[in-house]
Amino acid sequence: MRKLINNRIFNVLFALLLALSVGMLAGCEDQGPAEEAGENIDEAMEEAGDSMEDAADEAEDEVDDATGGG
Repeated sequence: MRKLINNRIFNVLFALLLALSVGMLAGCEDQGPAEEAGENIDEAMEEAGDSMEDAADEAEDEVDDATGGG
């Protein structure tokens, strides 16, 4: 009897896992326009952050050169 219950639990859990896996794969097919726009915004923000870091590094170098630090 116990083996039958364990088999049923296993079957239910396996079916649930299979259904979740199929659902996740189906959701990963094509990107919609909102997701593409979001990725473009993320990329633009990352590039802006990199530009700000570069500008800060250049300003720091100029201050070091002007004050004789280094």
